[in-house]
Amino acid sequence: MGIFDFYAALVESSDDAIVAKDVNGVVISWNPAAERLFGWSSAEMVGYSIRRLLPPDRQHEEDDILARIGRGERVGQFLTKRLHKDGHELDISVTVSPVRDEMGTVVGASKIARDAGPYLKQQAELLVSKARFETLANNIAPLCWMANADGHLFWYNQRWYDFTGTTWEEMDGWGWEKVQHPDHLPRVKELWIKHLQSGDEWEDTFPLRGKDGEWRWFLSRAKPIRNEAGEIIRWFGTNTDITEQLQQAEQIRLLLLEVNHRSKNMLTTIQALLRRSIEGNEEFVARFSERIRSLAASQDILVRRAWREVPLDELVAGQLKLVEGAAGSLQTDLPDLSIGPRAAETIGMALHELATNSLKYGALSVAEGVVQIAARVEDGNLHLSWTESGGPPVSPPTRKGFGTTLISDVPRRYFGGSADIDYAPGGVTWRLVAPVAMVTPGHEPEPEA
Repeated sequence: MGIFDFYAALVESSDDAIVAKDVNGVVISWNPAAERLFGWSSAEMVGYSIRRLLPPDRQHEEDDILARIGRGERVGQFLTKRLHKDGHELDISVTVSPVRDEMGTVVGASKIARDAGPYLKQQAELLVSKARFETLANNIAPLCWMANADGHLFWYNQRWYDFTGTTWEEMDGWGWEKVQHPDHLPRVKELWIKHLQSGDEWEDTFPLRGKDGEWRWFLSRAKPIRNEAGEIIRWFGTNTDITEQLQQAEQIRLLLLEVNHRSKNMLTTIQALLRRSIEGNEEFVARFSERIRSLAASQDILVRRAWREVPLDELVAGQLKLVEGAAGSLQTDLPDLSIGPRAAETIGMALHELATNSLKYGALSVAEGVVQIAARVEDGNLHLSWTESGGPPVSPPTRKGFGTTLISDVPRRYFGGSADIDYAPGGVTWRLVAPVAMVTPGHEPEPEA
């Protein structure tokens, strides 16, 4: 196959419409792709002006093309409309190049045309998608942003600019540091870099400066966006203003402290009334006062925890402050477990009662005595035990008092498990078995009267 035959085959097999025309716009050649695109056969177009393809309002385009081609210029790709044989308009992209003879004289033009319909449809869909994204991103409450895999922020929503009063040029990359509180910036930056390296989702709370110069607190989160290979290609983050929530939480905390203070004053008044009402029975008054102090200790812990949950080790430590300086020693082996407010009160009273008895009669009353407090979670139950050893010989009580009720009856009835005390000669042992679902926050039953 000669070179001319090869070029002819190339034009004939091309998927693009390839048209040759002279300097007046008369068609010289018309390949099969042009027939498919415009509907006109080669016989119908060769020898006729290309202007039959131009809508009336676009005839000036051909004037401009012929003028530029006459000057030897190339007309780069542009989008326009042309007529199909059946009369409907086509969206096409066109490129036109001058054709020269051996002397370099422009003798015609080569036109390459392609159906631009699919491209324009895709562009329209992208514009709609972009508009929807911008509407969503710029109208949701949080400040939003995106960063490259290395942490370079490249996009913020309008909310960010409205709040900070900054510009893109100021914020590009790591410019967000300018609106970070200087007291928090080192910690925030260190944590952000750590998560960039680990690829874990990021969460932090810190103040940002608004355009009015005021600082507001934000809960900030960022999620890594990964490609099909699992590689992080960008991060998407939000900053949610939680200033009012923090202020409300502080108000609630102050109210709880005030309620706690007033209730403890009331308990003190009750103690004073009790002393005056039953003078002569100092032992009863003392035990009653100790139990009130136990309730107050649990209440202090619950207020610190906003009445939500209490770590078991913190509850044990708070209730057993009364054994500080005791002759015997105390050992604990406790899991990382948080219990609900009502469960904390019940278990706290039982532990306080056991500690009081041990200080007076048991292992904590002598130097050789040891009390071991251990807990574990097994088969859906919390197993909590108090075991004494090395103390004076133990004998069972001759009567059942209110202390036994606090140690055994109340926990058993409250949790629906078991709470047993064994007065073995070698030392008192108390064991509580309670379903975890009855102990953990959110699953506790209402107390019985």
